[in-house]
Amino acid sequence: MTTSQGAVTVLAVHGNGGGGERFARCAAHMPEGTRLVAPTLPGFAARPRDPALRTLADYADRLAEEVRAVTRAEGATPVLLGHGIGGSIALDLVSRHPELVAGLVLHAPVGAHLDTRLFPRLMTTRPARAVVRRAISSRLLRPVWRRLFFPYGAPRPVLEEFFEAYRTCAVFGDMFDLITSSWFDGLSPVRGVPVVVLWGADDRVLRRGQADAVGEKVPGAEVVVREGWDHFPMIEQPEEYAVAIATIARDLLAR
Repeated sequence: MTTSQGAVTVLAVHGNGGGGERFARCAAHMPEGTRLVAPTLPGFAARPRDPALRTLADYADRLAEEVRAVTRAEGATPVLLGHGIGGSIALDLVSRHPELVAGLVLHAPVGAHLDTRLFPRLMTTRPARAVVRRAISSRLLRPVWRRLFFPYGAPRPVLEEFFEAYRTCAVFGDMFDLITSSWFDGLSPVRGVPVVVLWGADDRVLRRGQADAVGEKVPGAEVVVREGWDHFPMIEQPEEYAVAIATIARDLLAR
């Protein structure tokens, strides 16, 4: 988002399980003139589920309300950042309503290769989803998950909040019904909005090899791969992530 003073606002959309709190550390490090807004969508973390949201387009339309609210408050359109399934929701929104945003950053979005990747195939049944959600939030297993999900480390209270959010996330399993290969294949390519596809070189949750397939939905997008990032740099390297996102947002607005 730009104003006469050159300010930029990025609206960040979280991935599955947690909410806007995942961006709290990097929000505090945004460079002067840039701020980050990170709402929590219904059903994620501790926010109650909205039974009216039944499709991914419904979630995207709810995200559109957040975008419009920021636009009204600041007087200009935001740059939209989506991480994980947040990238999927952002992609759905911008494919239908590109006029709502000034730029789009897709950070390791979910959608490519869903019919061939092992984990999505394992998550086809509700019992499996329930087991996985309980396992991720298990206090007993957290030392294992900390090593797997956060190899670069983060403060213990931040990681406790991260894993605890899965316990209350009401729509964790629903996302595996909504974000499918048929949904991804049916997306209209994004036109008229500058896009960056962002990936961590060390991402073990969503491998960077998916970037090419994502690129088919955002023709002309720039692909940026950052060395030393796993899947959650906004938690592990918040200052570096904040500077990178602010730089990308300004570059998008300059196009």
